[in-house]
Amino acid sequence: MLSRIAEALFWIGRYVERGDGTARLLDVHLQLLLEDPRAEEGSTCSTLLAVMGAPAVEGRPATREDVVRRLVLDREHTASIAHSIGAARENARRAREIISTELWETLNETNNRVPTRVPADRTHTFFHWVRTRSALAFGLVDSAMSRDEAWLFFSLGRSLERADMTARLITTTSVTGAGASNWSVLLRSCGGYEAHLRAYRSVPTAASAVEFLLVERLFPGSVLASFLAAEECLRGIDPSSGTGPPSRPRRRLGRIRSELEFRHIDDILTNLPESMRDVQLGVASVSDAVRERYFPSIAMPVWIEEAL
Repeated sequence: MLSRIAEALFWIGRYVERGDGTARLLDVHLQLLLEDPRAEEGSTCSTLLAVMGAPAVEGRPATREDVVRRLVLDREHTASIAHSIGAARENARRAREIISTELWETLNETNNRVPTRVPADRTHTFFHWVRTRSALAFGLVDSAMSRDEAWLFFSLGRSLERADMTARLITTTSVTGAGASNWSVLLRSCGGYEAHLRAYRSVPTAASAVEFLLVERLFPGSVLASFLAAEECLRGIDPSSGTGPPSRPRRRLGRIRSELEFRHIDDILTNLPESMRDVQLGVASVSDAVRERYFPSIAMPVWIEEAL
């Protein structure tokens, strides 16, 4: 497979997952601002902007409108929903000969239907629409794409991005002073509330919710499950995975996964934001290794004068 096609598929998976994860994160916290009288809008919105890497608002506290403008509608900011949808569509155009017609039409239509304005009373509806469109795209890939290298690169990008977005969800919920009910809301946003009840036989606490979202092997949205899925993809992509030493991306991912899997949950909870920052840095490190290994930049030829 051409490296440019593999790179496009990798980033389609990442961008669709990023749009879905950002919609979940914003939906949880913007709804809590309406429902929880103890929630402080300025600090919550500033935390959301900081966790998603958006520039801080200078001279005044951040507001819901700032969050929506920068993390929903701004097509220039790489963490915004509009940018993620547009970038997924652009990468799909580059890989048009590989992806199915149904997937191309879904991403193209979604990009065309992104509004230029979202009223304050319609944010929840918009986030639900984004999650539905993301689920449709993922469903088309899972049901109609051959399990070849194209699917492996798409799934690799999706798995890495899911681990990153889950870490961001945990960070924002912990930093904004979430209570037990807010952890329940977070689990519901990830589709993991009922799975948590079956696993722990009790209502969520901060410790049980964090442990579930980090290291629950059977829940596909957990960080550990995402890392394990990414490792499977790398083993399928690397032809020497069964005989030679593991590739650099596999070594990095394996080290990060091991540190997370065998670290006691109490150590993680002691400094949860820092632990989640380590997860995000680890994902970025693996992504860089994947790019260096499979998507090398092509150096342009440099012409020099012949020596006389």
